[in-house]
Amino acid sequence: MKKGFDNDLYVKLQSEKILERIGKFDNKLYLEFGGKLFDDMHACRVLPGFESDAKCRILLQLKEQSEIIFVISGADLERNKIRADFGIPYGTDVLRLIDKMRALGLNMNSVVVTQYLGQPAADKFINKLKNHGLRTYIHRKTKGYPTEVDVIVSDEGYGANPYIETSKPLVVVTAPGPGSGKLATCLSQLYHEYKRGVRAGYAKFETFPIWNLPLRHPVNVAYEAATADLGDINMIDPYHLETYGKTTVNYNRDIECFPIVRSILSKITGDEHIYNSPTDMGVNMAGFGIVDDEACREAARQEIIRRYYKTECDYKTGNVSADAVERIRLLMTENKIEASERHVVAPAIEKAEKSGSAAVAIELENGKFVTGKSSKLMTACAGAVLNAVKALSHIGDEMLLLSPIVLAPIIQLKKDVLREDKVKLSLGDVLTALSICAATNPVAEKAMDMLVRLRGCDAHASCILPEADLSVMRKLGMNCTCEPEFGSKDLYGF
Repeated sequence: MKKGFDNDLYVKLQSEKILERIGKFDNKLYLEFGGKLFDDMHACRVLPGFESDAKCRILLQLKEQSEIIFVISGADLERNKIRADFGIPYGTDVLRLIDKMRALGLNMNSVVVTQYLGQPAADKFINKLKNHGLRTYIHRKTKGYPTEVDVIVSDEGYGANPYIETSKPLVVVTAPGPGSGKLATCLSQLYHEYKRGVRAGYAKFETFPIWNLPLRHPVNVAYEAATADLGDINMIDPYHLETYGKTTVNYNRDIECFPIVRSILSKITGDEHIYNSPTDMGVNMAGFGIVDDEACREAARQEIIRRYYKTECDYKTGNVSADAVERIRLLMTENKIEASERHVVAPAIEKAEKSGSAAVAIELENGKFVTGKSSKLMTACAGAVLNAVKALSHIGDEMLLLSPIVLAPIIQLKKDVLREDKVKLSLGDVLTALSICAATNPVAEKAMDMLVRLRGCDAHASCILPEADLSVMRKLGMNCTCEPEFGSKDLYGF
């Protein structure tokens, strides 16, 4: 993929902007950190050149001045909300991210469970954190929110929440996903700080939509596509336009709640003009990191198509509503984007039609396509990946990479010990077998070394793939989409 984004420039500008904002207050800033703190794969896909750990690098540059509060909603814990990029629940993702932050030496302050209503799943999560020695706080719904500002900004409102002790100038408040309660946590802390005589500040760091790109720029449209299930809509910031006469982009939820947020901030700080618009609250410098606009436009169009396929599949499996499907289809039509622009789709469909079974196609870094089909031995995903590493290492199709001596005990384990109904080898099984064969077979070792070159490659399946295969493809760094069709009539483990 052609580079369109300068990651080093972005990290430099973003760090400077945050430090500048800290300086505007009493050396204390609560920064609502939106998006993904680690593994921001959406940003990587729409801004080629953006590194998945860019935000982490920013925090490492500000390591001595910052500490981190994690926020998660009790409602999300109760319904076991899943993070799509990794296929894991939000609660599990919080634990994963805390481990990663600790490993990097970042300062972890605490975890806040918001919207707490005594949910059993929330209690279980809180107990787990406490047993690991992590400071944990509970925030219930704020009394009077959103209309009664005098109640919200009182001891009955934000004052009812426990105060979180912090010691650094920058307090990053982040979460595994949207709607977790980051803003409420920041404002609650601001209330407590001002009661203690500290003139603290609030700011927001959201990567998307990018405020200084046009409203219908594909990068901003891709954000709408990614949040089709939430109903987020990009809009011109009317408050910024009225105050400064400049056109900037924000999204509907921030714009709709700005009058309330401004009233609360004014009540807490006593400053009626602390912020004049949602754009003023932001510290996002991503737009200044774009060095090739055309490359980013094309990458974003491809991401919109990927989101289209994902939404269609999620609807098929009952994970999103029909409204989300209608929204993503409308975005495709409005922006004149066709699913056929994703070139890896046609080879997958063609292979499935010719073979009469499920098929997967992979587009390699050189633009060539390789395919694999489902067989009695292995899944289509496994076959396609094996054929891909063969092609990359120039190994002939007739060459066997996996020894029957290695495969036989894996099949026996699945059948006789684990008693699985289906003993077909998954992608994970096949990669395990390949790694074993690589220890004694130089050809298999050569193929194994090619797996890293699949990162960033596009793949498409003729049907919805099992989560076991999709999970491994995500770990390989591949961008996989599926036709919204079930691979079999089975209700379980399709």
